[in-house]
Amino acid sequence: MKLLPISFLLLMLCDSIVLAQWQQQSIKTDADFRGLCVASPDVVWVSGTKGTYGRTTDSGKNWSVGTVPDADKLDFRDVEAFGGSTACLLAAGEGDKSRIYKTTNGGKTWAVRFKNSDPAAFYDAMAFWDQKNGIALGDPVKGRFQLIFTDDARETWKLLPEKSLPLALEKESCFAASGTCLVTVGKSDVWFCTGGAKTTRVFHSTDRGRSWISVETPLIAGAESAGAFSICFRDQNNGIISGGDYRKPKGTGANAAVTSDGGKSWKLVEKSLPFCSGVAWSKDRWVAVGTSGSHTSLDGGVTWKSLDHENYNTVGFSPTGEGWAAGPKGRIAKFVK
Repeated sequence: MKLLPISFLLLMLCDSIVLAQWQQQSIKTDADFRGLCVASPDVVWVSGTKGTYGRTTDSGKNWSVGTVPDADKLDFRDVEAFGGSTACLLAAGEGDKSRIYKTTNGGKTWAVRFKNSDPAAFYDAMAFWDQKNGIALGDPVKGRFQLIFTDDARETWKLLPEKSLPLALEKESCFAASGTCLVTVGKSDVWFCTGGAKTTRVFHSTDRGRSWISVETPLIAGAESAGAFSICFRDQNNGIISGGDYRKPKGTGANAAVTSDGGKSWKLVEKSLPFCSGVAWSKDRWVAVGTSGSHTSLDGGVTWKSLDHENYNTVGFSPTGEGWAAGPKGRIAKFVK
């Protein structure tokens, strides 16, 4: 028997480690999904157009789907869940179309916990530090980003004081593309990423949004359709932003950057990615998704390999590595290594 060179065997081993695929799931809806929350290895929630939400409690073997009463014209761009019973949906839209709903019985009933009253406001995403404390992000109004918070388990939401609302650049905004332009880490850290302006920025707060610092990033900028769409941290220091220009979904360029100092500085990834609206950490790798496919990196974002060419809007993983992606026309997929 002819022995294979060690270098060839090592290459095969590396390829087998990287090899992964998406296992398509079945759910009875044609809604476009942009919200996704992997609450545990077994419990996953999705949300999207036509007031639609979906849920599995058995790791994708079965999916239930429903619509929030009197919300069929709303677009739920984000969902955050705390198990199979309790979840919040964020509807994005101008004026009172921006809302937050809450359920404590697995979607049997929903209660409005926030309805935007400012006709100029548009909310994009929400995130939580724990079951009581959370924050939601909106596009600038009168030159300041809008930020509301809850400290009573999502029962009430209040606008942060004006001095805590960071100033925006001309035409700067956030993208409600995947529910991941805002992220919380630990007990009090929160970051969000922007686009649409002459430069793409990342904002960071260490005190739950009471004060902010911002840094410029090397991501593509200069068009209202371009910038950072998603941000994720695997710990307090190491994170990634992804995006691009959604009007040029296959265009590669300055579409992703990494940080190792908590977002104080950002470095472009060496291998260009296409437009990616969502990025997440999967225990041992980064996974990025977008309208032209998904990619994964096992070396901290230095190099990337294509997983497939399906259209996904958002991606998420549990701390133990169970992952999901969701996209248009009811598309849901489970990450299988």
